[in-house]
Amino acid sequence: MELIAQINGAVNGFVWGAPMLVLLIGVGILMTVRNRGLQFRKFGYAMKNTIGKIFHKTHAGEGEITPFQAVSTALAGTVGTGNIAGITTAVTLGGPGTLFWLWVTALIGMATKYSEVLLAVKFRERNKYGDWVGGPMYYIKNGLGKHWKWLGVLFCVFAALAALGTGNAIQAGNIVGSIHTAVLTFQPDFAGEQTLNLVLGIVLAVLAAIVLFGGVKRLGAVTEKLVPFMAVVYILACLAVIVYNADALPKVFHDIFVGAFTPNGVTGGAVGSVFLVISWGMKRGIFSNEAGLGTAPMAHATTSEPEPVKQALYGIFEVFMDTIVICSLTGLTLLCSGINLNYGTMGETALVSEALGTLFTQRGGALVIAVALALFAFSTILGWALYGSRCCEFIFGHKAIKPYQILYVIVIVVGATVDLELVWDIADTLNGLMALPNLIALALLSGVVVKCTKAYFAKGTSLEETE
Repeated sequence: MELIAQINGAVNGFVWGAPMLVLLIGVGILMTVRNRGLQFRKFGYAMKNTIGKIFHKTHAGEGEITPFQAVSTALAGTVGTGNIAGITTAVTLGGPGTLFWLWVTALIGMATKYSEVLLAVKFRERNKYGDWVGGPMYYIKNGLGKHWKWLGVLFCVFAALAALGTGNAIQAGNIVGSIHTAVLTFQPDFAGEQTLNLVLGIVLAVLAAIVLFGGVKRLGAVTEKLVPFMAVVYILACLAVIVYNADALPKVFHDIFVGAFTPNGVTGGAVGSVFLVISWGMKRGIFSNEAGLGTAPMAHATTSEPEPVKQALYGIFEVFMDTIVICSLTGLTLLCSGINLNYGTMGETALVSEALGTLFTQRGGALVIAVALALFAFSTILGWALYGSRCCEFIFGHKAIKPYQILYVIVIVVGATVDLELVWDIADTLNGLMALPNLIALALLSGVVVKCTKAYFAKGTSLEETE
């Protein structure tokens, strides 16, 4: 295990070093510039035609899900422990300034996610059962040509493995961890942690199996209901704490903007490296909203929406909701609450419980986090199951889906019962590795994104406004 940790540490240092951060931001800037700041120019239009139409009835045919179900499935995979545990770690290890770089990553990432979704819908194809399949591997194969297929296979290998860690074991571990914390607040002498974790792991595995083996339409139907509910519960709880501690907001924003460039003075010297602040802000931003990773496009490709640009607008909304709204609320809740964040250490979700406890009492805070994290993480397990299955299907064919799903369900139990520190580190490395093929494809296909966007807004806007 020590050897694995050393190898992973060396690879992680390269994957998440300065070159990777430059590539992530560089592709985002390339997409922003080539599309003339679409995420800013058309932000109102994107919100109106995404969140503004969630109550519109739409029909999905066989092998399809509605546009909102597609974004709900994508958000299910996106909104998870990264929004709570990930942001807590970023703030404690990097200081308040990490939130500034989180926002920068999100603003640029909107253009990246928009481009990924557009390409996924444009270059998707039907599988042998009539389901829409798409994502980086398909826009690499169908957009760049079959001689680039090896790059798509490389993406699939990293993504299928990352799904078992990032989207599965880590999520299961955080669910049982938050529930155990809640149990301890009500019964401090509770000693049955291992038994509780095993029972919870089995329950999670059974629930996931029921949804996963029901196919993509059942997955879309579940996430369509689960995602909005879980987001509203968590957003309202965080907003209540922020409003309750509103007098602390001026200092908090001062610390965020000053700490982004001079962390020393804000963190009392516990964090002194600006690169560390930038790195944690960007790493956790990408871990949370997944812009550039290439995961969410696999969910968006299953939509019944035939127009790539219209579905791509959901990519802008997705990053905004995940990072600008939910991640920011976690960070602001921590910083406003006045609790000791012990900068320079690896913060855990118990800190968010403590922050919420400044208003809801410690028991209430633990209960909110247990419920929110359980819903967030379970929805992520469902979303990433789709991603891993699609990657296996691309490499081995449709027959590989069922075995992968069975393995996926088993890993839920494993994740609920073992120490996840090394899993976190390996998952972080795999996220970076899977991003590389996707970012290369996005850069090479940027002209296609520009062409489709120009064509749509040359004739499509007037048609949208008459609907």
